[in-house]
Amino acid sequence: MLTCPKSGAGVQWGDLLKSGCRIFIGSNAAVPNALVADLIEHSHGLHDIEVTHILTLSDNVWATPRYRDLFKVNSLFIGGANVREAIAEGRADYTPCFLSEIPSLFREKILPLDVALVMVSPPDEFGYCSLGVSVDVVSAAVRFARRVVAQVNPRMPRTSGHSFVHTDQIDAWLEEAEELPELPPAELDQVTEQIGQYVSLLVDNGATLQLGIGKIPDAVLRYLGNHRDLGVHSEMISDGIIDLMKSGVINNRKKTFHRGKAVTTFCMGTRRLYDFVDGNPHVEFYPAEHTNSPTRIARNDKMVSINGAIEVDLTGQVVSDSIGRRFYSGIGGQVDFIRGAALSRGGKPIIALPSTTRDGKRSRIVTTLTPGGGVVTSRGHVHYVVTEYGIAWLHGKSIRERALELIRIAHPKFRRELLEEVRNFYWVPEYQEQAPTSVPELGPVESKKFTFDGIEYTLRPLRPADERRLQEFFYTHNKETLLMRYNHHVTQMSREKSCSLVSVDQRRDLALCFTDRQGQAEVIQGVGRYYYNPADNSCEVAFVIKESRRGKGIATALLEEMEEIARSRGIDRMMAYVRRDNRPMLAVFENRGFSARLGEDAEELILELDLQRGEDS
Repeated sequence: MLTCPKSGAGVQWGDLLKSGCRIFIGSNAAVPNALVADLIEHSHGLHDIEVTHILTLSDNVWATPRYRDLFKVNSLFIGGANVREAIAEGRADYTPCFLSEIPSLFREKILPLDVALVMVSPPDEFGYCSLGVSVDVVSAAVRFARRVVAQVNPRMPRTSGHSFVHTDQIDAWLEEAEELPELPPAELDQVTEQIGQYVSLLVDNGATLQLGIGKIPDAVLRYLGNHRDLGVHSEMISDGIIDLMKSGVINNRKKTFHRGKAVTTFCMGTRRLYDFVDGNPHVEFYPAEHTNSPTRIARNDKMVSINGAIEVDLTGQVVSDSIGRRFYSGIGGQVDFIRGAALSRGGKPIIALPSTTRDGKRSRIVTTLTPGGGVVTSRGHVHYVVTEYGIAWLHGKSIRERALELIRIAHPKFRRELLEEVRNFYWVPEYQEQAPTSVPELGPVESKKFTFDGIEYTLRPLRPADERRLQEFFYTHNKETLLMRYNHHVTQMSREKSCSLVSVDQRRDLALCFTDRQGQAEVIQGVGRYYYNPADNSCEVAFVIKESRRGKGIATALLEEMEEIARSRGIDRMMAYVRRDNRPMLAVFENRGFSARLGEDAEELILELDLQRGEDS
């Protein structure tokens, strides 16, 4: 029975509601199911009540056909089968909105609320209840609704931060214990694990994290165990942060906004998570208009935002709220955090998704979006896209470069098809013929880290989208370097030539580069390649290092890696042709055990290494 917190007198639903009113139902794991059941039981004479809410971890009984005369749903974020089906059948509405702006819909009376139905913890000695695991837009609903009706649940944690509601803000309540719904950690498959590993490479020590819902964020957290001084400023948190906080990996010390605190607006997980946040002063819950404000998010340096997608087209448009014309979820906080991370100093907005649909029959990297697909994040917002096949960096890239980067991380069986399709739109020139290929010998993330002279470098394959980078690398060389590398004075590296040098079938030949970061830009500092000769199962190797980076070990590391890859591929011999006056290059080969003999040109030496005799030999 509903009672008044002030007087203890009984309250009837008819005193709070009338037909045609709009009610709000609490969010995520804090759905007041007992209140909803009580309203339904005592709804005689009530009709056409509009129900608005975001994600609700519930059976969503109010959205079933049985109660279509009593309730009309207007969901601001779609979750749960009953709500999704009601929207698909036209019995319910979906109103797209950024999570950060939903409170303003209530405040500005665009969606005026008559009654907010929420779940709270029992009041403390000062009369304050806690909104517990779901502050998000519930806080705004409590502030701006004409009436507030609460389910007082002793199983609701008391969370820290701006999560408190005084009893004088509550018009009626129902005291009923209810276990919070649990969202167990998902079983991770190989694809998800690989995506998590790639994303973790983008997380620097001292970064602040935002993680969305699902398997991929869980996988990312699994690969952060060796990081240091991470922070959390997120729309939601799940079980994955518990052990990282207990181990000190997440300690929030390096945060530049809310230093020392993990900040969120709601949490969903197991009872272990709910117990972890209960009374925990190190985790603070704030309203969505605070946590999801892009300008506040950006106050965290090195802000890393990780969100999912349904599909991404080759220009970088991200579909997240619908599968074609069938609405599936909502805008939520994706754009809030993508924009906030982009504005952050050293920030990284990331979209992560599997390369194919579950059955593997359709690529989720597409040339043309599925008709009706909703673009939640625009091509202008996207910086990084990650699949199980790698990381595509799109920020500052042309449409052509974006297309090549995204084809590279598409599933291999779709790459040739995507390259042919995209040519119809003139995003890729006719001389770009080779679809991207992989170098699995470099490890599961196709890259290795090296440090030379205190500078961190990445060794990775050259890629089709490196065309412009390779041109820039070429034009840094002086005349002597060009003569030593090409044995004549080369003066131009055209787009066509650069394209041919980066568009390599890495399964046959090999093209690697050493890069470093200058600000957010990746710069090529060294290139090594070999060309395979099937006639005698040999390969010819060559490499060039930027003049300012020579003598630091880059050339030797390049040669070692190419030797190892060639050896693992069963190649018998490695050959090189080097000018006799190129003493530094000759020294690199001689130190690796290459034998030298005169070539037909007296100015040139032929160097040779028997790969199958073993490195020690």
